[in-house]
Amino acid sequence: MMNLLCIIVISLTLAGSAYCEMTSPSTIITVKAELGGNVTLPCKLLSYDSFFFGNVGLRVKWVKVADDESSSEDVLSSMAFHRRTYGRFEDRVFLRDPDSDNDASIVIEDVSVEDTGKYLCEIISGEEDMVQEIILEVESGLTMGVVFPYSPRGGRYNLNFTGAVEACAKQDAEIASYDQLYEAWQDGLDWCNAGWLSDGTVQYPITIPREACGGSNSGPGVRNYGRRDKRTSRFDVFCFASEVKGHIYWLVQPERLTFYEAVQACLDDNAEIAKVGQMYSAWKLQGYDRCDAGWLADGSVRYPISRPRKNCSPTEAAVRFIGFTDKNQKSYGVYCFKADE
Repeated sequence: MMNLLCIIVISLTLAGSAYCEMTSPSTIITVKAELGGNVTLPCKLLSYDSFFFGNVGLRVKWVKVADDESSSEDVLSSMAFHRRTYGRFEDRVFLRDPDSDNDASIVIEDVSVEDTGKYLCEIISGEEDMVQEIILEVESGLTMGVVFPYSPRGGRYNLNFTGAVEACAKQDAEIASYDQLYEAWQDGLDWCNAGWLSDGTVQYPITIPREACGGSNSGPGVRNYGRRDKRTSRFDVFCFASEVKGHIYWLVQPERLTFYEAVQACLDDNAEIAKVGQMYSAWKLQGYDRCDAGWLADGSVRYPISRPRKNCSPTEAAVRFIGFTDKNQKSYGVYCFKADE
């Protein structure tokens, strides 16, 4: 992109005339921000002459450019005392110094993963027009946790929002945010059941579009049902488990156990029966791999596979879910969890 610089020549006897020349684009600036924090995107004229516009001041326009650069998303526009923000940037993007004669920098509050990308700041002043390109990189920290879908015994779509929050907490996790789900989708999470998120919306991630999951022609993405009634609406939930302070392990036993025997066996080993969030964390963050189905604290039977192989999740790394089986059935072992001292 080339920037247009117009120099206006003023004469006492002749009408003002103008000529324009193309200047090289500004140096690209890269800015890093933490998820949920505030960040300043810098954009500033090196010189400014208010003679031409009096008290009008800078005319500023910020846009966010799409990845394929075929379209842009308006962020903020400002001229004199008139300022406007657009779409999802409304009420969280501001000029850093709205009274400045040369500073068009903006502050973005509550930074999200979606804010990542390229921004263009265009300034029009009396003597100088400038376009500054800024790259914003958002560091979400999701590498220190894992998002997983969850539904309790009784089947899918049985949780209102309060129940969803409680369900995650019982599994040593918390209800996931949109940004956490979005990055998990980027990392390959594909799940066709809609679940609650922390902002009260109901969404689900699709990496392989198909008819039963929003349509085969809709493209991959995070499908959004929008905000639903937190009290009466029923869905699953997406939970986020952080890195656990302890270790999960398979308890070697001479015989298969009922659920109640499994709970007691872990207690006898000075541990507790492992929770779903603890298994996901060990699987994702520690590479835990075990091809034995075992009881977990919610009464489900699962096993973690980080190295896909025949008879043990042959096509993908995953926490395999057997189901919520009869708790009196002696068909499974148990995974225990021992916290760090």
